[in-house]
Amino acid sequence: MTKIKFGTDGWRAIIAKEFTVDNVARVTTGALEWLKKNFDNPSVVIGHDCRFAGELFAETTAKVFANAGIKVYLAKGPVSTPMVSLGTLEQKASLGIVVTASHNPPSYNGYKLKGSFGGPLLPKEIQEVEDLIPDTNTVDVNGLELEDFINNGLVEYIDLETMYVKHVEANFDMEAIRNSDMCFAYDAMYGSGQDVMRRLMPDIDFLHCEHNPGFNGTPPEPIHRNCGEFSEMIKMSEGQINCGLATDGDADRIGLYDSNGEFVDSHHIVLLLIKYLVEEKKLGGKVVISFSLSPKVKKMCEHYGLDSEIVKIGFKHIAGIFLEEDVLLGGEESGGIAIKTFIPERDGIWMGLTLWEFMVKSGKSLEELIDEVYEIVGPFKYGRIDMHLKEEDKLAIVANCEKGKYTSFGDLEVRRVETVDGYKYFFDNDEWVMIRASGTEPVLRTYAESATTEGAFEILKKVHAEFKK
Repeated sequence: MTKIKFGTDGWRAIIAKEFTVDNVARVTTGALEWLKKNFDNPSVVIGHDCRFAGELFAETTAKVFANAGIKVYLAKGPVSTPMVSLGTLEQKASLGIVVTASHNPPSYNGYKLKGSFGGPLLPKEIQEVEDLIPDTNTVDVNGLELEDFINNGLVEYIDLETMYVKHVEANFDMEAIRNSDMCFAYDAMYGSGQDVMRRLMPDIDFLHCEHNPGFNGTPPEPIHRNCGEFSEMIKMSEGQINCGLATDGDADRIGLYDSNGEFVDSHHIVLLLIKYLVEEKKLGGKVVISFSLSPKVKKMCEHYGLDSEIVKIGFKHIAGIFLEEDVLLGGEESGGIAIKTFIPERDGIWMGLTLWEFMVKSGKSLEELIDEVYEIVGPFKYGRIDMHLKEEDKLAIVANCEKGKYTSFGDLEVRRVETVDGYKYFFDNDEWVMIRASGTEPVLRTYAESATTEGAFEILKKVHAEFKK
């Protein structure tokens, strides 16, 4: 018996080791018991991304629900996580489920829970589901036929992609984006954004938009070390491609490149989005960010007179605030961002289209818009290194943080420490470093900010040297 736990964003496990038909049936049993406790006539929307055996696990989930008499709306073919969230809201379903391991390596699959409001199920409810997962599976999944449930109406196929396309067309000036003199490119990283982006932007340059369940061996996380080919493609265009968008395996995270093929991190993306939403869209509201994002966001909010709040890492901590308050933007360092013009859900494609619309409507390059951001908050660069350590070494570093051992890193004197979720050490000149153990992977994440890229990585070098003492 394997104890199944939900991390910062769902349950993740290695396919055929712990992520099995039996264990998926167990998780689904916990979810259906939770539905029965909380809804009189529950229904559920289910989708899967492009990973290996996604269809098998989605159909397993559908059969377990339908066998318990719960109505299922099942997507046929790969879909993005935001499509499932939107579908859950539009269908007035009680719960949404996405079979996806998001940005994790190809050997993983996973299981995300979505609330009836169209965003991540809230932490308290996720815990309730987790507590209801049985120790063993008692459902004979192999003995159940999906066709039987389709014939009796308990399982119904749903076109989430077309629903999403209609939503995009209603909320963006797609004609202006498509017919602009600017040229764009998209890297799906072999993920589930590929088909919908072909429908939305058929004439742009595409990369890794084929079905490859192994993602060609590269984790589908839109960070620079995984997007070297995309960066090179943009550089080779010699300025012909004005901006490149990359999304992760389930298309809820954004990666961005300027016309020089230089990576634009999430800190800059959040600042650009705030600028566009406030100045051009004339929208207001609170900005809610995870602990790992730059303090420059707070500076931007002060410039526009916006309230801001810092929360723990994991978009589920942001989603709940969308439901209770007037939120303009919620964002994470990992590229998961939601804005007022959409549901309370991260969406890499929605964010990318928003920025392309900003460029087209302003007639300015991404580089020019970033320079305008710097006029408000000052220039900055960011670096991140994920350290793959033995568990005991990782725990020892975290323990040292807890004990307050680190008062300096080399010649960097710590001026103050914040501990919302992990440990953020602030130095002079607006420089900082953050140390945090991952909630879903066996790694220690280290992040730093300085005036230059070299400066950020020099900070990380000094911090890692201190760990070895």
